Amino acid sequence: MKVETIDYYFWMNSDWAYLGADRLEALAERWNIRVRYRPVDLPDVYSRTGGQQLSDRSPERQAYRVLELKRWCRKLGISINTQPAFMCPNADLASCIVIAADRQGLPVGALYKSILHAQWCQDRDISSERTLLDILRERGVDGDRLISLAKQDDIVDLYRRYTDEAVAAGVFGSPSYVFQGELFWGQDRLEMLEGAIQRTTRLADS
Repeated sequence: MKVETIDYYFWMNSDWAYLGADRLEALAERWNIRVRYRPVDLPDVYSRTGGQQLSDRSPERQAYRVLELKRWCRKLGISINTQPAFMCPNADLASCIVIAADRQGLPVGALYKSILHAQWCQDRDISSERTLLDILRERGVDGDRLISLAKQDDIVDLYRRYTDEAVAAGVFGSPSYVFQGELFWGQDRLEMLEGAIQRTTRLADS
């Protein structure tokens, strides 16, 4: 029996990806769907799709982002710092660590959530190799080896490829989910993603 997949494009700085992470995992488990984790260079995606980084947005847009985050945190029962000490630092190494972990067959879902949690709940600098090494060790992972793998050309090339694939799929923000060629942007679209999966399953069973 064919196992369906969700291509999951996300930024390792994405507060919204953090808010949707557990629900995506639960959805995938309910429907026996494989999640293919695709960390992307979101500033590059923005530059190619007309997006703006947070620091470049108007004060009104920045203020509304905080308002929406607080609303969703209340709704989901999740607590984050909407203005962390290290706001959206360079996420390239963190992204490559997640890709390397995936290639090694490690539990990627738990790992990327730990890195997001470090930024948005613990005020830790995820652009710091030292911080990332500490996070990996806290998870019982051989951090020195994984960071060494993350720096290799094949992993860096894969990171660039995932970013290119995201743009080709129509992605312009994080998190984004692609199921059978259909794009869903934002953790607030997970219910619609599940609806598409449900319809596909009913058609397959009919």
